[in-house]
Amino acid sequence: MKQQIIVSGLGGQGALTLTRLLAEAAAAAGLEVITSETHGMAQRGGTVISMIKVGPFKGPLIPAGEADNGLFLHRDNLAVHRGYLKPDAAVFVNSSTPGDYARVDARGLAKQLGLPPVAANLILLGYAVGKGGLFCNAQLMEKVITEKIPARYQELNLRAFRVGLAAAAAA
Repeated sequence: MKQQIIVSGLGGQGALTLTRLLAEAAAAAGLEVITSETHGMAQRGGTVISMIKVGPFKGPLIPAGEADNGLFLHRDNLAVHRGYLKPDAAVFVNSSTPGDYARVDARGLAKQLGLPPVAANLILLGYAVGKGGLFCNAQLMEKVITEKIPARYQELNLRAFRVGLAAAAAA
């Protein structure tokens, strides 16, 4: 198993939480994993990109044109970080706007269900997992969420993740 994933968003959207959950899922599955992250302006609202390499890789950075998957928490970041993706990469975007990517209006779903806006990150993750675009399955990710997210946020995160899974099944 070798998979290179980028997670792109804005500070405060939960990109680093997604990175941590994906890394924990890889470790729980017994896979080698390396992560790295870059905080654009190092503040809430600044561009953030993180990279997850699952499998026997040497360094943490993904070269341009080499990522197998991209999770974009903000559609505008496609213009900034899409260059990291392979031409045939699976691209999952939090967006209501159609494009040449798999999309789910994660922020809209969060609002509709009374979840906080940051729950869009777990909705997008659930959508990507539900579409079979990542190395892990839903059961493993739910186990990781349960074990690694603080107790007071577990139910909210599990609910958001399951909303994403349902959106993937319905699409």
